[in-house]
Amino acid sequence: MLEAARVDGAGELTMYVRVALRMLGPGLVTVFLFQLTAIWNNFFLPMVMLSDQDLYPVSLGLYQWNSAASVSPEYYPVVVMGSLLAVVPLILAFVLLQRFWRSGLTAGAVK
Repeated sequence: MLEAARVDGAGELTMYVRVALRMLGPGLVTVFLFQLTAIWNNFFLPMVMLSDQDLYPVSLGLYQWNSAASVSPEYYPVVVMGSLLAVVPLILAFVLLQRFWRSGLTAGAVK
């Protein structure tokens, strides 16, 4: 691919941007989504490091609501709705970035 771009007269920067980065796209999107999911679901590190409850991530806030729901059961619908809303950004990220995975499956295929 790089030699074909060189034959077409592309410079080094053009080859990097138009050829190499496009071939790296699916891998970069995969790493991004794995990291997004890991950071979004992080539980233990914020629990240990943060002392202000206003800075807690969604997972830790849901844990506290669930602990409060064991004392007063009227919090259960709030916990369930919060869990649903906590998953929505991850689902949106996966749906919006899915096209980069599909394009990468046949990027290096020879027909």
